[in-house]
Amino acid sequence: AMAHVAADTVEDSGDTLDTLFEISQLLETGLDQETLAILVALCEQGVNPEALAAVVKELRREAAALRVAVGELDAATDPPVFA
Repeated sequence: AMAHVAADTVEDSGDTLDTLFEISQLLETGLDQETLAILVALCEQGVNPEALAAVVKELRREAAALRVAVGELDAATDPPVFA
């Protein structure tokens, strides 16, 4: 009976994550299922959700800045185009 309860809990957990992912998509969070599952697991372990949100936002800013920097680097190293 205990294994059945554990299986139900895992299934319910999956259903909950599916629902959260659906809501996440409707809100256009840009989070994929794996990232959302990790964030939920961290919250379940006691990590402050506001702190997690701040970290995600900061990581996105850093990633955007890196993409800009790499784009500028690519532009600077492209061979000149002569007409």
